[in-house]
Amino acid sequence: MIEIDVQKTIGQLVVERLDRARVFEAFGLDYCCGGKKTIGEACAEKGKNADEVLAALREHDAATPPASERDWGQATLSELVDHIVATHHEYLRRELPRLQEMAAKVALVHGDRHPEMVQVHELFKRFQGDQELHMAKEEAVLFPMCKLLDTATEMPRTFCAGTLRHPIQAMEREHDIAGDDLSEMRRLTNDFTPPPDACNTFRVLLAGLAELEEDMHMHIHKENNILFPRALAKEDSLRAAKAG
Repeated sequence: MIEIDVQKTIGQLVVERLDRARVFEAFGLDYCCGGKKTIGEACAEKGKNADEVLAALREHDAATPPASERDWGQATLSELVDHIVATHHEYLRRELPRLQEMAAKVALVHGDRHPEMVQVHELFKRFQGDQELHMAKEEAVLFPMCKLLDTATEMPRTFCAGTLRHPIQAMEREHDIAGDDLSEMRRLTNDFTPPPDACNTFRVLLAGLAELEEDMHMHIHKENNILFPRALAKEDSLRAAKAG
């Protein structure tokens, strides 16, 4: 039997194997913003059976070869930052305008019969603006600070209020808001399920929103559960060395 350490958080379990994310997604368990919970805690919160989740994880691990994607937990902070920007930030820059255009069209054409799509459009407009501002702040402030830590032998003088904790906490709060927005879009669209009278644009929009949610979950996971803890650990080690 494949052993799963139930004392580890679900975020840590996904750090070990990124493809486990699909199991947690299938059970509706949040491994990104909610990645600091154990399986038991996450299941209790969502009313899921922890034994079923563990069995699914064991079956997945036994049947699925480990994903070939790089182990980002072993990358340098600079490599991880560059990967997040090149992979996930660029994905958002490409997809947000496309999805916004479709959301506006669907709301206009189908809004009378499907008023929920008017709500989706309004919610998506806010989501797009929030994400564009969020990425700009990360790339201008937090990510350069993380890169400085890679080769630093003492705390860089340029840090905000002398620590990364404050900007990281702000980014994590914004991640929570993004996760809530995506969950609400999923609820409004019945799990991104097209109605029988949906046109092709309607269907492509819902498929795009589902893909966006999946990418955002992995994006936030890499920041909340890998980049931020490792950056804070490096900061703590520099402080400890100075104090010693």
